[in-house]
Amino acid sequence: MNIPADLKYTKDHEWVKIEGDTATVGITDFAQKELGDIVYVEVETLDQTLAKDEVFGTVEAVKTVSDLFLPLSGEIVEFNDALETNPESVNSDPYGAGWMVKVKISDAAEVEELLSSDQYKELIGA
Repeated sequence: MNIPADLKYTKDHEWVKIEGDTATVGITDFAQKELGDIVYVEVETLDQTLAKDEVFGTVEAVKTVSDLFLPLSGEIVEFNDALETNPESVNSDPYGAGWMVKVKISDAAEVEELLSSDQYKELIGA
């Protein structure tokens, strides 16, 4: 299972890549495997400011629909439009082409509450 060491993680199986005051967010390799074939990603919160742990969208797989929880408070500044036509890239490349949103971080202290790759591995028993 792929759990890159340079990323941060949440208990809800999102990954976070911090670049300055912007965070790129997606779901982990573990999450996409648990969900199965992803057929649709919906994010209707573009340009909205949300609190940490608020739902920013949903991911739909063949068998289920799951909420996506924002790992950090901030404004959703970008959505990965490629997911509208290629949602399966979340399965094939969850940490690359399958990223979901970019967030302008409003509370940098929240970054410290995210899990390291080792803590996430422990959480999922990897």
